[in-house]
Amino acid sequence: MKVGFVVFDGVTMLDVSGPAEVLHQAGLAGHPYELVLISASGGQVTTSTGLPLSGVVTAAEAGPVDTAIVAGGDLLAEWPLDADLLATARAVTAGAARVASVCTGAFVLAELGLLDGRRAATHWRHAGLLARRHPRVRVEPDAIHVRDGRFVTSAGISAGIDLTLALVEDDHGAEAARRIARELVVFLRRPGGQSQFSAAAAPPARHDVLRVLIDSVLADPAGDHGLPAMAAAAAVSTRHLTRLFRTELGTTPARWVERVRLEHAQRLLLDGHGVTAAARDSGLGSDETLRRVFDRHLGITPTAYRQRFATTTGGTVQING
Repeated sequence: MKVGFVVFDGVTMLDVSGPAEVLHQAGLAGHPYELVLISASGGQVTTSTGLPLSGVVTAAEAGPVDTAIVAGGDLLAEWPLDADLLATARAVTAGAARVASVCTGAFVLAELGLLDGRRAATHWRHAGLLARRHPRVRVEPDAIHVRDGRFVTSAGISAGIDLTLALVEDDHGAEAARRIARELVVFLRRPGGQSQFSAAAAPPARHDVLRVLIDSVLADPAGDHGLPAMAAAAAVSTRHLTRLFRTELGTTPARWVERVRLEHAQRLLLDGHGVTAAARDSGLGSDETLRRVFDRHLGITPTAYRQRFATTTGGTVQING
């Protein structure tokens, strides 16, 4: 199976090397992939670290690929995107049975119109920009990777490893992906606490009304932050407030508030608070609600989360799948 990586000067090294290593390990396990680096002019590209990638070919030289992966880099969040890069990505993805992107590589797919009407992920820092620039793309700012049809997009940097493990699982089954994850000492699927999204760390809102409202929620997550209450506090309609959240943060007010409360509950648990106190003081209310929110977003119970992440000195755990 042939996998083509679309690369360019300034590409993030791990966006290429992480997925490539997963596929290399698959080959060692008896599931070979042919890897090819593709750029507009071929030859050599310089990564964001300054280290070069050599042996790069053009799209014409590469020929058809089964899977196309567009790697990311900070410059892809800038506009306009390089015309030669877009032309290369268009050529590589046109005949591919499966198209993927890592991090800001989603901006390339979106610019080509390939993600219109589809769900997509990118680095949390750029999720709002992707949603604003391409409103027809349904950006999921807290997702590690998202599959929609033949398109698979991932969050930033190391999330490309998660994405590629999922591709290997599609091709060769869960046990093959599990063996590779074991070899690389990573989780086959990330456990709780590994969601990329941080409400507090998201880019600041441009709109003054939204910025003030966000600050008030972050200062008091347990307050009354239902949609009507927030709209009244901001002196705007509920419809307008929902539109602001969609445009600036790529999510709904309710979902954003839930994430703020979840993150606050995580901090409370790691600070030694019990489950009941964390539920109450975060604004999530009951133990049962806290458990449901943890399961939905993190795939883990509050107690297990505290046991796993409360310390980094509690011993070394070998991941056995």
